[in-house]
Amino acid sequence: MHRYHSVSYVRKGSFGCRVRGQVFELVTGSVMVGCAGDEYICTHDHHHGGDECLSFQLTPALLDTIGGESPAWRMGCVAPLSELMVLGELAQATAEGSNDLGLDEVGILLATRFVNVVSGRGNAQIRATVQNRRRAVAAALWIDAHVRQQIDLESAAREAGLSPFHFLRVFNSVLGVTPHQYLVRSRLRRAARLLLEGERPITDVAFDAGFGDLSNFVRTFHRCAGMPPRSFRRVGRGDRKILQERLASFSDAWLPPDTMHRRKSSCTTISD
Repeated sequence: MHRYHSVSYVRKGSFGCRVRGQVFELVTGSVMVGCAGDEYICTHDHHHGGDECLSFQLTPALLDTIGGESPAWRMGCVAPLSELMVLGELAQATAEGSNDLGLDEVGILLATRFVNVVSGRGNAQIRATVQNRRRAVAAALWIDAHVRQQIDLESAAREAGLSPFHFLRVFNSVLGVTPHQYLVRSRLRRAARLLLEGERPITDVAFDAGFGDLSNFVRTFHRCAGMPPRSFRRVGRGDRKILQERLASFSDAWLPPDTMHRRKSSCTTISD
């Protein structure tokens, strides 16, 4: 049972989740949403190799400030969204000690961004066979492994053993995004990690992440992160001014970092 409202960013791997009468398949970049009092079960029925998550649990005071009544908290799980994946990578780098930001600071930013981006989206009940769930998850893992290559719908469908039309429907119905959306977001996640890890030129980062055009990368990254790649890199080095400016753009209120509990762990797997 979720003791607190929480957001858990799937850093790697995949797993299943049953909550609020729905069944979700979470892959890298997805977010598991915790609503205090909800019971849930995590499984690895269609998954291999486990998973790693970075989980932030929110105090009631912070929850009230960023929108505790938002319907976003009742969604159970959220498909990979570029706006959240980039901040999830920043949070992971912070947890690993790659910068001198406070993990609570980045967690507040991620949770606030989550409420603003997800509110009003809604989750449709997913109906898919066990085989199709397995195919969709395997396809997502394959895309992650080949993100630097040129991948089109036909090649991904061939890997899954389905026609392009059927593959598109299966992937979208199970994971909540189209194969192309997942590919772009996987590339953005890789780019965010590369920006945080070193001093490589922005052009090299773009091409290494699988983007064939620099201007398209900069425009896409800015749209999802709320800041250009260079500013994001500065945040990763501890520039709190940019961090607080972004938070102010998402919320009018700011609470001290000690208003949030933080917890880093792998998601617990509960056997049926």
